[in-house]
Amino acid sequence: MTSLRDVPPALVGEVEAAGLDPDALWDLLGRAFDEDLGEGGDATTLATVDADARATGRFNAREPGVVAGLGLAVVAFHLTCGTDLEVTDRVPDGTHVAAGDPVMTVSGPARGLLTAERTALNLASHLSGVATATSHWVAALEGTRARVLDTRKTLPGLRALQKYAVRCGGGVNHRSSLSEMAMVKDNHVVAAGGAVAAYERVRAARPDLRVEVEVTDLDQLRDLLAAGCSEILLDNMAPATTAEAVRLTAGRATLEASGGLTLERAREVAETGVDFISVGALTHSVRVFDLGLDLHED
Repeated sequence: MTSLRDVPPALVGEVEAAGLDPDALWDLLGRAFDEDLGEGGDATTLATVDADARATGRFNAREPGVVAGLGLAVVAFHLTCGTDLEVTDRVPDGTHVAAGDPVMTVSGPARGLLTAERTALNLASHLSGVATATSHWVAALEGTRARVLDTRKTLPGLRALQKYAVRCGGGVNHRSSLSEMAMVKDNHVVAAGGAVAAYERVRAARPDLRVEVEVTDLDQLRDLLAAGCSEILLDNMAPATTAEAVRLTAGRATLEASGGLTLERAREVAETGVDFISVGALTHSVRVFDLGLDLHED
């Protein structure tokens, strides 16, 4: 494989512009190739494909959805093909596509294309699945003030990529790490002796951080509003209770609805007037998008 230095600067800049770390992506792809190739490399390709053979492959969407991760797939191909890679007709990440739509064409050394094929497809298919799932929630909330929010229920090591895919699908990112903002959940409330006590302890310890507190009933909500909490998560509340929470809050805090939500119930909850609906399923149990690569020799 080549090094990240051989990836075109424009592509590295694209990765950075997407809010991703090129070095972290390089490490991820390195581990993916090590896992896929083992000690002996791609035995089938090395035996059946001439070293000087060239090929062209076309990525096609096999179902309707939103694509994401195509630029990252291109990085994977550059790592096996070096600078001898041509990429054409690539649609931007975040594009809505129909079944049968071509989304990208790659041309270069046949061995390099075949070696990177599965890694590139695994990455782009998964991220396109996240983006597509997110787009369904965005569509369900259209016309309301609510926006779909992701969570930290991500695959270990893939959080930045999955959250990027959520953005491609039209969603909003919640915190990326435990240090980015404080989020007081039910166990923190128990440990601190109450929701307000937990909130005040966080504010005293880290006045620089945003703080969101989870509540399970309207009494906790009233107490936190009185204490000045400006970000509140409504956990597993029925739509009628959620609507009452919005009325009581009257704009004094942003409200996030979470817990047990389904796509079928999304609009009912959004129409209560909450600001966000958080959905762990966007990243923790998403179905991969059916993306294929058809290769032919030049």
